[in-house]
Amino acid sequence: MSGVEQRTVAGSEAHWRFDRWCKAHFPELGFGRMQKLLRTGQFRVDGKRLDAATRLVPGQVVRIPPLPAEPEEVPGSAPKPAVRLPERDVAMLRSLVIHEDDALIAFAKPAGLAVQGGSGTSRHVDGLMQAFAGKGGDKPRLVHRLDRDTSGVLVLAKTASAARELTFAFQQHRIRKLYWAVVIGRPKRDAGVIDLALEKSGASGREKMTASEGDEARFARTGFRVLDANGKVAAWLGLLPLTGRTHQLRAHCALSGFPILGDGKYGGKAAHPTGAPAHLALHARELDLPHPDGGRLRLVAEPDRPIREALDWMGIGKSQPPFARLNDWPEERR
Repeated sequence: MSGVEQRTVAGSEAHWRFDRWCKAHFPELGFGRMQKLLRTGQFRVDGKRLDAATRLVPGQVVRIPPLPAEPEEVPGSAPKPAVRLPERDVAMLRSLVIHEDDALIAFAKPAGLAVQGGSGTSRHVDGLMQAFAGKGGDKPRLVHRLDRDTSGVLVLAKTASAARELTFAFQQHRIRKLYWAVVIGRPKRDAGVIDLALEKSGASGREKMTASEGDEARFARTGFRVLDANGKVAAWLGLLPLTGRTHQLRAHCALSGFPILGDGKYGGKAAHPTGAPAHLALHARELDLPHPDGGRLRLVAEPDRPIREALDWMGIGKSQPPFARLNDWPEERR
């Protein structure tokens, strides 16, 4: 990017730390480079200096200095050798590709595979992306996340410009998403919207989202429809997240009285009835997104084993009922 830019903080970015905001808007900018720009006062909010932990308020104006198109190289440093990935992992990844073009690549992520590394996690999607690196060595960039135990459509950008476009589209809720879930119990209505503000609580490392009306709570809305049910024992739901909060679908279902099967974190013992499959029955079935090169792209991931086993346990799912496809859902008001 050349020249100074002014960018206004959106309403959906309320209370974001600056480092999170910066990563979302400029995924190609390394953390070290961002820190240097902060220390030298080149990033500013409403004309004032800030640090990485500064919380942003909608309507504030962020001064963005000229940024390099590609990550800077440290003078005199040797290029990092390419990481050689196990052939088995490369073959597994390529078998999961559901769409690829010059701008992006989409996978049907299996349940149990983490998207990013963390404590005790050495095998994850981000680390395996070296298998899809371009001629210049740049690997695809994450533009959204799925929980480790959630299966389904995962999109990565192949260029910095595509990463900016897709990240912005996710931020502005210009991407429609449909999830499938098997829940314990059944909603009182066949369709509706769960409208519960959520706030993170709990000790570090054991945080979870809870319903809250406090100052730190963030509004969260989820559309739902009952696709099929086994009496009042369990139901197959279509879930349409209208906001993008952490663990939103899992928290909303549990707080509404029908926890997702296998979700002990939010549903406790009720999520693990005797004889039922143990794994989380949540699947990111479809994404409909604006393509960086124009038009829209619809991506579909076939059900992974946990959701198939859950439907088999219920004795349903042999055919797709109405609203099991995103095209069946009317355009929603956010």
